[in-house]
Amino acid sequence: MSSKRRTPPRYWFDGFPVPWHMRLLSRLYAAVIALRVRAYHSGWRRSVRVPVPVLVVGNITVGGTGKTPLTIALVQRLRAAGYTPGVASRGYGRQQPDQAAWVDANTRPAQGGDEPVLIARQTGALVRVDRDRVAAARALADAGCDVVVCDDGLQHYRLQRDIEVEVIDGERRYGNGKLLPAGPLREPVERGQRCDFRVVNGGEPGFGEWPMRLASDAALPLHGGRSRPLASFAGQRVHAVAGIGHPPRFFDMLRGRGIAVVPHAFDDHHAYSARDFEFGSELPVLMTEKDAVKCAGLAKDWYFSVPISAQLPEAFWVALLDKLDKLRRRGSGGKRSTDVEEGDRNE
Repeated sequence: MSSKRRTPPRYWFDGFPVPWHMRLLSRLYAAVIALRVRAYHSGWRRSVRVPVPVLVVGNITVGGTGKTPLTIALVQRLRAAGYTPGVASRGYGRQQPDQAAWVDANTRPAQGGDEPVLIARQTGALVRVDRDRVAAARALADAGCDVVVCDDGLQHYRLQRDIEVEVIDGERRYGNGKLLPAGPLREPVERGQRCDFRVVNGGEPGFGEWPMRLASDAALPLHGGRSRPLASFAGQRVHAVAGIGHPPRFFDMLRGRGIAVVPHAFDDHHAYSARDFEFGSELPVLMTEKDAVKCAGLAKDWYFSVPISAQLPEAFWVALLDKLDKLRRRGSGGKRSTDVEEGDRNE
C-alpha cells in the first residue's frame, strides 16, 4: 500500500497496548468533553433552534464511516417524500474556511470542500458551508428549505437538532473503546446510544441498529463518456486511489469484484497534484467519487470514478419519515429559539 497516508495508531484498532502518556491525555480530553456537554445541559452555553427541523448525520469516531453516502441518500429520499431538503456542512479542507459560501455542482472543491461539492452534484440540493452551523441552517431555511440535513454535526451542540443519526463502521466499530488520543472516540460510546437512529456500514448490525450497504456497479470516465460496468475490470490490475477516512474499505470493495488492486491511500480530503499519480505504469485508475471531484483537471483517459449508493432497509426510511412527519405536524422549529452567545459562535 502507498505510504502517502498517515495511518491510525495500531493500538486504536489492532489490540496493541496504549502508551501511558496517551492514557493520561485521554483522561484530560474526557474531562474537557464532559465540561462542554455539561455547559450546554446546564444552560451556561446556549444552543439555538432554527425555524425548520434539523437532521444531523455524524459519528463518534475519528475517520470515515460512510456519512457522506448516507447524507446523499437522505436528501434524495426526503425530496422523493415531498420535502425540500438543504445541507449544512463545515466544508472541511476548503481554502477559506472562515468564509461562508453556497456550493453547487460547479463549485471548485478548493472553495467549497470535496464532500459538499459531491453532495451538490449528486443531489442538486442547496448546500451551505459555514463554520457556524447555526448560520448555515438559518440561511438554508431562509432560502426555502423545509428540513436541514447537517453533515457531520453530531458534536456541534450549539445547533439544536430534532433527529440524530449515528453512522458506525461495522468492521472497526469503536476500536479499543477509548477516547482520543488513546483511542478513536470523539465522545464516549454511550453518546451514540442516545441517537435516534444508529446505522451500521458493513459488518453485522447489533440490536437496535440499522444495516447499510454501499453498492457500486459502474465506473465513470473522468473525462466524460459512457460508463463502464465495474465487473469489466475483473481479473485486471488497476491502480486504486482513495483519499477518504478509511481507504481499505474502497480497496476491499474492488477486490470483492475480482479486481487486482494496486492500492494508493491518501489522507482524507487530500489535495491532489499530478505527482500523486506517477505510478510508473498506465494501468486503469479507479478512484472514489470524493477524490474524483478534485481530479478532473489531472485525469487521463484511463481514469475512472466509482460511484456508490447507500442502501438501507425500507423500514428505516418508513421510521425516519414518520418521525419527521410528526415534527412537521407539530410545527417543529422556531418556538424555542434562544439567543446566541458570542463566545460560542464558531464552535
